[in-house]
Amino acid sequence: MNKPLVLHYPKCSTCQKAIKWLNDNNIEFESRHIIENNPTKEELSKWVGISDIPVAKLFNTSGLRYRALNLKDKVKTAPTQELIEILASEGMLVKRPLVITDKTVLAGFKEQQWKEALL
Repeated sequence: MNKPLVLHYPKCSTCQKAIKWLNDNNIEFESRHIIENNPTKEELSKWVGISDIPVAKLFNTSGLRYRALNLKDKVKTAPTQELIEILASEGMLVKRPLVITDKTVLAGFKEQQWKEALL
């Protein structure tokens, strides 16, 4: 298996917890700053394809940008491709941390889910 790709925001406390968990479990990973290197439309389309996560679940719904852009209703009705374009426009809109492996995508840090997927 290739190293998991971890998209994160260093100032995010959940991301810090997730990185610590990866290190504590000796899991090698590729790290990527989600703001400096936002996921592209192509990457997001691919990741939605390999995961069972609906694209709406990839939004950082507690983020200021999500609320400022008033996306709550839009994510319920907009076509997948339009939502992917919105996500690709700005890293702060993407739920983090985001972990991508060959077989799955994990959005947010849920320790039990990470154990099952990564250990």
